[in-house]
Amino acid sequence: MSSRSLFVAGAGTEIGKTYVTAALTRRLRERGPVLALKPLASGVAPVTHPAFGESDTARLLDAQGLAVTEDAVAACSPWRFAAPLAPNQAAAIEGYSLHLDEIVGWCRSRVASSPHPIVIEGVGGLMSPITEEATGLDWIEALAIPVVLVSGSYLGSISHALTAAEVLRLRGQVVKAVVVSESEGAPTPPQTVAAEIRRRVSCPVFCMKRGEPAPDALADLL
Repeated sequence: MSSRSLFVAGAGTEIGKTYVTAALTRRLRERGPVLALKPLASGVAPVTHPAFGESDTARLLDAQGLAVTEDAVAACSPWRFAAPLAPNQAAAIEGYSLHLDEIVGWCRSRVASSPHPIVIEGVGGLMSPITEEATGLDWIEALAIPVVLVSGSYLGSISHALTAAEVLRLRGQVVKAVVVSESEGAPTPPQTVAAEIRRRVSCPVFCMKRGEPAPDALADLL
């Protein structure tokens, strides 16, 4: 797989993966074209519905400077489902069955055919189900591209981040960086959370507030 690709994974759900992916995409666009993908997306309204603008897919299209069209949406997120559930559960409601080899094959084809850097955003946490048999971790392992691990700063996030980083290490995956995305109402400053994680991992650790630009050093990973 291309060395100019990254997989943005989460230590948990609803912790800011899309904010980090979008910020990284914008920073990379300052240097040239970039492709941001969200292959699996749940809780997505129809493209013509006003609520679509709040979806992860819409945010990634905006980060790429792309207009919301049916083609652009399909190229970013080919598997979209209405229910805000794990992809396999949301797909089942719509009578669809997801398969890991199909998802991985689509991602590989995009990476192989793109002359530009690619950022692929996952779903949920590492062990979130994506098909009846596979988890997000299985997806990462099958793709075998470097990972940026996103953590929150909520109480317990240090343990969650370190557990996720260790699992990735044990599964032979390359973690390029950990990004601590500030959680609303967290009792501890995100910088403190990042410092604790930094002492216990061998990769760079960054700290980001939602809506904040991505550090140059994060973009340098690509």
